[in-house]
Amino acid sequence: MKVFLIGANGQIGQRLAGLFQQDGTHTVRAMVRKEEQKEALQAAGTEAVTANLEGSAEDIAKAAQGCDAVVFAAGSGGSTGYDKTLLIDLDGAAKAIEAAKSAGIDRFVMISALQAHNRENWNESLKPYYAAKHYADKILEASGLTYTIIRPGGLLNDPGTGMVAAAADLERGSISRDDVAQTVLASLDEPNTHGKAFDLTAGGTPIKEALKQL
Repeated sequence: MKVFLIGANGQIGQRLAGLFQQDGTHTVRAMVRKEEQKEALQAAGTEAVTANLEGSAEDIAKAAQGCDAVVFAAGSGGSTGYDKTLLIDLDGAAKAIEAAKSAGIDRFVMISALQAHNRENWNESLKPYYAAKHYADKILEASGLTYTIIRPGGLLNDPGTGMVAAAADLERGSISRDDVAQTVLASLDEPNTHGKAFDLTAGGTPIKEALKQL
C-alpha cells in the first residue's frame, strides 16, 4: 500500500514518516508545505511533495495521485489563532477528503482528538479546536470512504510503550506521540478499524490487540 501522508512535518507526521521507512510494509509519499521540508525528507530517503491545505483540493489530489491511502496528521498547532484552526483542522481536512475521492483513494485515516464526538466533554478553552475536529470527522464519516478516525488524548513526547486503551468512549487521558503513530500504522492493516472512530489513551493492551477488540 502506498500512503499519502498529510502533515508529515508535524510531530506525529515525522514519527510516521520514520515508521513507514522502518516497517517496510507500506511505502509513503509525504506532503509538506515548504520546499526545505521536502528536501529534508528526501535527504532522509522519504518521497515528498509540496502542497498546501490552504490551497485547492485539486492540487492536493494531484499530489496524491497513485497512492492507495491517505493519513491526515496535519494540525494548525497551538501557536496559531483559531483562524488557522478553521482553515487547517476543518477546511483542510475537508479538502483532503475531497482530494482522496478525486484521486480514487478509498482508504482514509484521520487523527482527531479525544472526545471530539461528545460536545459536552469539550475543553472549555479549546472549543473552537474541538468543533473543527468534530465536523471534520463528520465530513469523513459521510464521505463514503473506508475511514478510520483515531481520537488520541493529550499528546506526550514520552517514549512509546506499545500499550494502549482504545474504545468508542474513554475518560480523559494522555498518550505518547510514538504510540499514536504506531496505532495509525497498525490501523492501515486492521480491517476491524474500517468505518470506526475511537478514543485512544495510554493503557494496558498491545496496539494490534486493542484494534481487534474495537
